Amino acid sequence: MEPRSTHFDPLTPAQYFETVRGRYPGFETNLIDPLVEGLRLEPHMGKQLFMLSTGSKRKVWLAAAFASGAALLLLDEPFAALDAPSIAFVKELLGEVSTHPGRAVVIADYAAPAGVTLAGVIDLGD
Repeated sequence: MEPRSTHFDPLTPAQYFETVRGRYPGFETNLIDPLVEGLRLEPHMGKQLFMLSTGSKRKVWLAAAFASGAALLLLDEPFAALDAPSIAFVKELLGEVSTHPGRAVVIADYAAPAGVTLAGVIDLGD
C-alpha cells in the first residue's frame, strides 16, 4: 500500500482486509483479530480509513500485509508514525515471520531496526 494513496479511504479496516483477502489466496483470516488487538486498532474498526491518523492507517496496512500470507513482504519504513507499543508488536511479528521458511520480509528504512535479527543489510549510504 502506498501510504499517500486515498484509493481505499472510503473503506473501513474490515472492508480493506476483505479486499486484501480477495487478492491473496494464502490470506490468514485467523490472524486479523490478534493483529487488530496487537496494533490497538479496535477503536478504529468501524471508521472509514480517511478518518484515521497516519499511524492508524499504517497499522491497518501492516495488519493486512502480515495476514496476507504473501511469500515476500516489502515494508517501506514500517515503524514511521507508529506508537512505541505498536513498534514493539511489529518487531515481534517480524521475528515470527523469520521462522517461516517460505516467507521473507524486505525492510526499507534509514536505519536497521534495533532488536530485529536481519539476514542481511544493504547500506546505500547517504
